Amino acid sequence: MSTSAPQPIDQAKLHEFVMKAVGEMGAAMNAALILVGDKLGLYKAMAGAGPLTSAELAAKTKTTERYVREWLAAQAPGGFVTYDPATRKYTLPPEQAMALADELSPVFLPGFFQTVAACINDEAKISEAFLTGKGVGWHEHDHGLFTGVERFFRPNYRAHLTQEWIPALEGVEAKLKNGGKVADVGCGLGTSTILMAQEYPKSTFTGFDYHPESLQLARQAAEKAGVSSRVRFETAKAKDYSGKGYDFVTFFDCLHDMGDPEGAARHVLSTLAPDGAWMIVEPFANDKLEDNLNPIGRVFYGASTMICTPASLAQEVGLGLGAQAGEKRLSEVLKAAGFSRVRRATETPFNLILEARP
Repeated sequence: MSTSAPQPIDQAKLHEFVMKAVGEMGAAMNAALILVGDKLGLYKAMAGAGPLTSAELAAKTKTTERYVREWLAAQAPGGFVTYDPATRKYTLPPEQAMALADELSPVFLPGFFQTVAACINDEAKISEAFLTGKGVGWHEHDHGLFTGVERFFRPNYRAHLTQEWIPALEGVEAKLKNGGKVADVGCGLGTSTILMAQEYPKSTFTGFDYHPESLQLARQAAEKAGVSSRVRFETAKAKDYSGKGYDFVTFFDCLHDMGDPEGAARHVLSTLAPDGAWMIVEPFANDKLEDNLNPIGRVFYGASTMICTPASLAQEVGLGLGAQAGEKRLSEVLKAAGFSRVRRATETPFNLILEARP
């Protein structure tokens, strides 16, 4: 039996990596602290309030000062808050407030950290799946995933969906303004469906998802938003949702999660009107792995390992596209299903928006 010679250790590189790992430790611990700050309203209480002592923040939030003091001290090293040693007061800068306290902000982030918490809770299931090769369905995850994903996606959809993405499609916006028939497949808690219904009051919308618990929340949200007369939700999979002659079909951040995305695409084709359009919103990715080795790619590959790929492997076919499939691979799937035209309509740093036509 041959044994390889031990690799020499570069002490400077070792130190550099260990310190990088220490940064990861701090970030991992702070994920839990962000959830605390979000849940207890600590960030919201600091937003626009100027410098505060721990006692002042505790009073504003009806929490215990000693815990708040330690939480603030933990927030300061990472730059989440600033600290003035002369006054012993902490400030939430407006930029951080936009990301941590304003749920209407396009960069509101706490929902993502709810998703992180759900992934940590599901680690044992995913580790077991590594050994068995079996999938882990969306419905099998910690329930915090469902609300976390919705809270994370909602600001992005609110900022871009009707202002940029739909207007970038060929003739779709005019059709929706005049009154179109829309299917939102994989709608989850219904945020995307409701946003479109609010913007296009002459159109009708049906949201489809295979997860009944999510659809219950979607119906409540539609009622609260005042659009329930034009929006309905049905339990169905992407390969068998009902209806024909749709002017517009949408898939938001879900095609890559499907076990048989080509089969889903064939079903979309069969339900579209002859001049209908399909919009596929996917996580941004370049076509080559080496071009995705950046902070955004890191987040998406991580989410894909814990959520997206297991979801696909839990279904029929189990293609396992993953969240970083890229435009080229996605286009191949759509064209194999019979779509003749696929183009990138627009993009953001976090999303690819593809338009497919019969």
